Amino acid sequence: QVQLVESGGGLVQAGGSLRLSCAASGRTFSSYAMGWFRQAPGKEREFVTAIDWSGGSTYYADSVKGRFTISRANAKNTVYLQMNSLKPEDTAVYYCAADINRRWLVITIATMWDEYDYWGQGTQVTVSS
Repeated sequence: QVQLVESGGGLVQAGGSLRLSCAASGRTFSSYAMGWFRQAPGKEREFVTAIDWSGGSTYYADSVKGRFTISRANAKNTVYLQMNSLKPEDTAVYYCAADINRRWLVITIATMWDEYDYWGQGTQVTVSS
């Protein structure tokens, strides 16, 4: 079992920054890959980024590449999402997720929300224009 709790969401103006955190408990944090997804009202859940167990390999959706950065601190059981140059279209509920079956990233799998086993409750990010 893995429990995930996101924090750090809020309201920010376009061009601003936010840092999301996801604290994990349960299974050994350094034994699995992590991902961030988002879901806007009326839209499907969308892959944002993923990171392998060590933090040495990451992958981003084209829509956030160059603006968002995923990282992890295994000693703190936490994964982060630094979001810069935010746009109104980034407005969504952001979820972190754990893929306990994989340590390394397999890109074709990491982008698929149904490959993840555990999810946080989500944190709202609203970007005003």
